[in-house]
Amino acid sequence: MRRFFRSVGTRLSLALLLVVAIALGIVYMAVVPSLENRLVNSRISQLETTVRRLGPQAAKAPILQDFVVQAAQDTGARAVVFQTTGGPGGEVVGDPIAESNQAQNSQDVTNDPIATRAANTARVQSGTVKRGDGRWVEAAVPFTGGTFVLLLRSSLASQHGSVHLVQRRVLLSAGVALLIALLLGYGGAWVFARRIRRLERAADRIAGGRFDEPVRDSGGDELGDLAAAFDRMRVRLAQLDNARREFVANASHELRTPLFSLAGFLELMDEELDESTRLEFLESMREQVTRLTKLASALLDLSRLDAGRLSVEREPVDLTALGEELVEEFGPAAAASGHRLEAQQNGAGPAIATADEVRAFQIGRILVENALLHTAPGTAVRVRAGRRDGAAVLEVEDGGEGIPPASQEQLFERFFRLDGTRASGSGLGLAIAKQLAELMDGRITIESRPGCTVFALSLPQEPVGVEDRVPEGVFP
Repeated sequence: MRRFFRSVGTRLSLALLLVVAIALGIVYMAVVPSLENRLVNSRISQLETTVRRLGPQAAKAPILQDFVVQAAQDTGARAVVFQTTGGPGGEVVGDPIAESNQAQNSQDVTNDPIATRAANTARVQSGTVKRGDGRWVEAAVPFTGGTFVLLLRSSLASQHGSVHLVQRRVLLSAGVALLIALLLGYGGAWVFARRIRRLERAADRIAGGRFDEPVRDSGGDELGDLAAAFDRMRVRLAQLDNARREFVANASHELRTPLFSLAGFLELMDEELDESTRLEFLESMREQVTRLTKLASALLDLSRLDAGRLSVEREPVDLTALGEELVEEFGPAAAASGHRLEAQQNGAGPAIATADEVRAFQIGRILVENALLHTAPGTAVRVRAGRRDGAAVLEVEDGGEGIPPASQEQLFERFFRLDGTRASGSGLGLAIAKQLAELMDGRITIESRPGCTVFALSLPQEPVGVEDRVPEGVFP
């Protein structure tokens, strides 16, 4: 029962019921008293008009008793004549001297306030009086110089009956309207609450790791928009969950391979080995340790990037000088693999970027290392810097076989390898490079065709003074 009253459907239906009740109360307060006042005022105005007309006639009537009887028949009201002390400020004297209904006790009009006020003011007076359980409308007029006062009295029973009829019908209509509002409100709220419960079940499924069932809602309102947002969240979480599974599986494989290799070499080191074989094993073990170190660093960078804990500096970075440092660092490795590694000058001045020098150098290392690792010996690799479209650009170009267009979009995915094997690299370098570039408000693009592949790192250009500005660099 407590849950029933705390449900959204019950609260919405009760809220609707309260709104309808308030609206009906306002209608009742606006209609019923206004109707009663209008009926009473209309009857007062009618009697006042009649008594003004009958006053001069009463002054000419030879017999007042006959006159009041005829006046009562014509107007449908009780007619009474009082004698006064005469003149303005006069008072009504005793009981009526003429009464249209002689069978009725005249004591109920003795000292009548409306007649007394008409005698006092020598003017027509009207209003309502209450005697016993009844309420009456009266109008009085002095005549014959204020010697007499004619009083017309009419009961408000018929007006009250009309008002009470309207009250009963309004209340009955209000009861029916409240019942309909309650039923419709609860029905609509139940439908609305059912949609909310569907979203609640969908959220529970998503929280439980079940991403296979889509979240649907046919409504075009805010709940429909919320359901669409839930479904987008479901798809995104499914993608992230798949990526997490693939990441764990790939990382485990990448770690297991060099570890198994090291374990095998360690077991062989216990055997009697000649010096050259021992040195060869040690070199292989050193390569595996280097591979593990690079993989651990890459995984650490990715975890920091995913958690948003990797910060970058904002400082001027000379990409031309950075390219020359890359060529100098990878020169021995390029010579050992038979590659021609060279830095090219654009002749248009330095390319100064606003970036983190360490992270920009890390991206350059990844691009140059990939070019040396994935091209055949003898392939030329060129590093150059320049400016393009308001950005400072570092390019690494190789003369390899090129990358198929279908695979270019996947190059920046984690653990992706063009040849589908795991023999070369971890498949994390370009993914890290892309995220680092975006962290510095830059981007990495690729243009590839048979015989030429260019990776370009674009970073925000450092503002320069007018005297230092040079034309945009044209890459050779």
